[in-house]
Amino acid sequence: MGVPTKSSSQGLAPNGRARLSVVVGVLAAAVLPVTIAVAETSELLELPDAALAIPVAAVLGLAALVLGGRARVRVERTLGRVGGVQTAHVGRGLGLLALALAAAALIALGANEYLQRYD
Repeated sequence: MGVPTKSSSQGLAPNGRARLSVVVGVLAAAVLPVTIAVAETSELLELPDAALAIPVAAVLGLAALVLGGRARVRVERTLGRVGGVQTAHVGRGLGLLALALAAAALIALGANEYLQRYD
């Protein structure tokens, strides 16, 4: 059809879950570095106290993964009429990054505890 119709001239509908997955993913990926920076530069926290941010980063990272997955399912279910596939991928990637940071921090915390105890 050469004439734009209402359905063909509209853009894709927004995907709130995809956007939310990015927001939660950014928060998840930022929790540990920000907490460690605060512990290093201020008297509010000491570095071992920053370990409290590990479960926060893990939970937020899982939430970003779930939200990104649900956003992708919504795109598939609507046959592409809802956008946000790339946004959902970014949210899932940030969630995975946060989980990797949480795992690395947990390993570092365990190694530090081992060295403190058996040194």
